[in-house]
Amino acid sequence: MAAISASQVKELRERTGLGMMECKKALTEAGGDIEQAIEDLRKNSGLKAAKKAGRTAAEGVVVTRVAEDGAYGVMVEINSETDFVARDDNFKAFADKIADAFFAAKSDDVAAVTEGELETAREQLVQKIGENIGVRRAVVVDAAEGNLVGAYVHGGRIGVLTELKGGTQEAAKDVSMHVAAINPTVARPEDMPQSALDEEKAIILAQPDMAGKPEQIAEKMVQGRLKKYLAENSLTEQPFVKDPNQSVAEFVKAAGGEVVGFTRFQVGEGIEKEEVDFAKEVMEQAKRS
Repeated sequence: MAAISASQVKELRERTGLGMMECKKALTEAGGDIEQAIEDLRKNSGLKAAKKAGRTAAEGVVVTRVAEDGAYGVMVEINSETDFVARDDNFKAFADKIADAFFAAKSDDVAAVTEGELETAREQLVQKIGENIGVRRAVVVDAAEGNLVGAYVHGGRIGVLTELKGGTQEAAKDVSMHVAAINPTVARPEDMPQSALDEEKAIILAQPDMAGKPEQIAEKMVQGRLKKYLAENSLTEQPFVKDPNQSVAEFVKAAGGEVVGFTRFQVGEGIEKEEVDFAKEVMEQAKRS
């Protein structure tokens, strides 16, 4: 019997989305023939996972966990192919189990946290539901001494963790709600990357009303508009969503705190969704059956 190499197992995993042990077993039974192993998997319990592994999973949920004392919080994005599955109770239970694991590990290492039992649970869920399911990313916000973390999740699709210096978890949750709704670029004006400021300055200088302006006047106009840009895109300077008469910084200060930073996840952001011809897919499945 031919020895099964790690590269063969890796290739079969990439092509099927199945677990390492299942792929190794299939390769062993197929005498190391990858194509035969895939064919065998299609005839048994690996069918759904093998067919779905290459599909884009851009729907799903964002789940958060925060320590009782606000010392740290974690946020995880778990993806499915469709919003319908994202609302399924089995998928939600899996997502909660994943979030609990990241919280217990206090880690953002997806590969390390999800190996073993959790990977097996994912594979079983793929088999049961029939969609590609994956844990996309995680973040840990470990508050500095004297700081605290608050969280907010909107509709399961947008999650935010906010760290405050002082203040209360309720205030941190309210700021997280603001971030979910308004999506600021940075926490404070001084956090804005110079590259973003340079790009905005170029846009301002290209505007029609800047043409022919003396250098000093043009520079004053640029600085005024950059200040407005920073106010509109910096969390602390924005009108607080629950009370527009005060800024976020003023709201937090009244609660005895100061904004340190935030992290915002939105399901599927940055994922290029593929267009699927479902009618064609059904026809192809019908021909094969």
